[in-house]
Amino acid sequence: MIVKVTRSGGFAGLMAHGELDTSAEPDADRLEAAVQALGAADLGSGRPQPDRYVYRLEVRDAPDADATHHTVAEQDLDQTTAWLLDRVLQR
Repeated sequence: MIVKVTRSGGFAGLMAHGELDTSAEPDADRLEAAVQALGAADLGSGRPQPDRYVYRLEVRDAPDADATHHTVAEQDLDQTTAWLLDRVLQR
């Protein structure tokens, strides 16, 4: 599974990008479970608030597969989603 994250907004308005292929990670099961939870999660309003981040995720089961897209605002993050986003952005 390939996960791309783009973070925008925040106080300085800086953007951050990360991409992770879960098959190459030792915690692949945990990463993939967190991605699967996105589909079932109520990700909130997605409406940005001043000086807060907005995260855009692109998920592919394989490099040539169609992507699934998710958008989540910082104030709507749960613990699992926050961990996933941080993990991908570390790349």
